[in-house]
Amino acid sequence: MPKKAAPAVKKRKAAAGAYKLPDPLPAGEILRDYCKKEWKLGKPIGAGGFGLIYLSDQNSPGPVSDNAPYALKLEPHANGPLFCELHFYQRVAKPEQIEEWTKMKRLKHLSVPRYITSGSHNYNHTQYRFMVMDRCGTDLQKLFERNGKSFPEKTVYMLGIKLLHALEYIHDKEYVHADIKASNILTGFSKQKLGEVYLVDYGLAFRYTSDGQHKEYKEDPKRAHDGTVEFTSRDAHKGVAPSRRGDLEILGYCMLQWLCRTLPWEDNLDDKDYVRDSKIRYMNKVSELIKKCLPGRPHDELKKFLEYVSTLKYDEHPDYNKCLSWFKQALKKFGGSESDKLTLQTGRSESPQRRTKITKKKIVNEQEELYVSEENSDSSSPKAKKRRSLISPRERGRKTTPRQRSAARNNTPTPRSGSPKKRVDSEGNLIPKPAIPPMFINGQMEVNGKVQPKARKSAKKNVLAAATQTSPGLQGLPRTRNRPKRH
Repeated sequence: MPKKAAPAVKKRKAAAGAYKLPDPLPAGEILRDYCKKEWKLGKPIGAGGFGLIYLSDQNSPGPVSDNAPYALKLEPHANGPLFCELHFYQRVAKPEQIEEWTKMKRLKHLSVPRYITSGSHNYNHTQYRFMVMDRCGTDLQKLFERNGKSFPEKTVYMLGIKLLHALEYIHDKEYVHADIKASNILTGFSKQKLGEVYLVDYGLAFRYTSDGQHKEYKEDPKRAHDGTVEFTSRDAHKGVAPSRRGDLEILGYCMLQWLCRTLPWEDNLDDKDYVRDSKIRYMNKVSELIKKCLPGRPHDELKKFLEYVSTLKYDEHPDYNKCLSWFKQALKKFGGSESDKLTLQTGRSESPQRRTKITKKKIVNEQEELYVSEENSDSSSPKAKKRRSLISPRERGRKTTPRQRSAARNNTPTPRSGSPKKRVDSEGNLIPKPAIPPMFINGQMEVNGKVQPKARKSAKKNVLAAATQTSPGLQGLPRTRNRPKRH
């Protein structure tokens, strides 16, 4: 009996000028690298213009864990970005090369991912190339946005130092990155690497030498504005091939944005000529750029760095030690040191106007302390202020004195009324009135000048029990065991 033909696989159509995106490969697919070592695919964790990124691990029984230590990049052979990136990793990022550099420079970590292995794989009559590398965490752009598009000064200069070390290493291997930005900087994934970052995505990496000689400066209008427009260098805007000075210029723009949220030319990124002209103008007068972005803030070290970059020749070897010394001075000025662990806040992004401000007022009584939490927000509907007790739950059954209960009632804030007229009427009640001690007149008890009804005996136990609570809804009547003797 003839075998049934396999169902036709629909190929995704590539957009004009774009690379063809591959169909996802199933989890559990086994790929063999050039050393005949087997790797198992997990679920996809990302996508780029070239293809998909999967979790991966060495082949073993069972599915790939969500905590897998490796990432596998996969693209069809017809695409090109991964091909270029693969050559960079094979020449620059082998584990022994990175280890040798870190020992020579006495570094604990270098922000360049390690190349693990690579290979070719056939699936559904399509040939794929793949590369395995260390798995990283989230990208810096997401953290930047979660933090209200701003990083503390200490964090910015720590990032600058780490990235400058990475660029020095890459440049020493005769490559430039050409596309430095927050979305291409990833945090570490393992617990040991949470305080580290990695510069990734070498699809635009460029070898700036040929036979040991730096490539000549040449403007090519067809290549104008290569890279990410808000950060790319002035050379790239003119169509000049990437260089070491271009990488340092891009790093400076990134650090400036992390400090001031928005670069001056980000108001019109669609007009790339406008962006180019703005960068040329500001880099000719760096002091105006710093004044525009960081008015009244002491960032002389970043100013010196950008001024130095603006004086570099196209083929000049940068003085990395001088640049590092400026960043280290700034880090020390803002209370940090190289030995500090890099911490990136990951809380929700909230504008300063909408953040809830919590203040605590300490009310000291004779036997207990209460804390009143006041929530000040710009919400249209006023919220009643809630009193919270710090008394241990084991002690809540104990009896309290009339003075304590009176203090708790008198310190309960009154919510403001919605309309101005009602607010005026109600604010009179906020004026503290002198407390009058309980008195007995003609056999009846008066509290604050008002005659109090006699409590029923059956309710006495419940009243006393309620009086020990600190909830605003349960306010017991004053106890009368210390009342004056009747004559």
